[in-house]
Amino acid sequence: MVDVALIGVPFDGYGRPGNQARAAHTLRRAGLPGAFGGHRVVTDTDLHLPQPDPSRGVHTGLINEAALTAMTATLADSVAAALTLHRFPVVVGGDCAALLGIVAGFRRHAGDIGLVFVDGHEDTMPLDVSEDGEAANTEIGLLLGLTGRSLKGPLAELLPDLARDELAVIGPRDEAWRAQFNVGTLADAGVWLAPLAVAAAAPSVTGRQAVAALAEHVGRWWLHIDLDVLDPQVFAAQGLPGVPDEPGGLQWPQLVDIAGAVVESGGCVGLSLAIYDPDQDIDGGDAARIVAFVQDLFARMGGQ
Repeated sequence: MVDVALIGVPFDGYGRPGNQARAAHTLRRAGLPGAFGGHRVVTDTDLHLPQPDPSRGVHTGLINEAALTAMTATLADSVAAALTLHRFPVVVGGDCAALLGIVAGFRRHAGDIGLVFVDGHEDTMPLDVSEDGEAANTEIGLLLGLTGRSLKGPLAELLPDLARDELAVIGPRDEAWRAQFNVGTLADAGVWLAPLAVAAAAPSVTGRQAVAALAEHVGRWWLHIDLDVLDPQVFAAQGLPGVPDEPGGLQWPQLVDIAGAVVESGGCVGLSLAIYDPDQDIDGGDAARIVAFVQDLFARMGGQ
């Protein structure tokens, strides 16, 4: 059994006071703290962040810059502290920009941890062509050093680094969107990557292959899941209100099989779940499904 450190991230990438910033609170109300089966939740806290700001910051050009910087710093502290105490951090809420703090945290704890990144997008948008300034479109590019040379200020000093052979990517389906900006695929840059079609056809095999690829270079891995890897027909509370979500994506059982293969490997040290918008989940059905997913996943962890 593992001791779970539940960490809520009240951050919204567009600087809104609600939406993704409400995710952790909503998931707790839906029963998340009780979803870990025989695994104990030993701490359950939220990060304390500045008030949201929908404008683009002067140092980074990214939206909600002050909260983004504070999130990166405080989340790094929280993740590092949990790992040092041999706890299993579970980070919920916010968006994929949380990975900046997560990777900084596990880097601070140990150097032999890689990242299994399950997402509908590759998130490598260069800062100089970002159309909206949302950090969650850029974080993998920032971590790999593919973009970010123009960053200034505190966030630039906080950014960790991630080698290409320390990253495994599962589930992207954003080829058409990236093509609009002439952004290539990570698969051509030395990163192990299984696109949506591959992951959907053999989910458990894909999860095991991702772990095997990382195991050639690192001894452990963090599992990050952006819930927009799911088909919006089965998970509608993703993306922006009023903006059509990209069609296609995984089904819930496929995501359970992928994530289950990763946690069953024995080398998984932590989990993050991002991109849930309670404002688009009026009846709470998507929150309940996330909680059920966590139950399924931690049942697969067994007595680790």
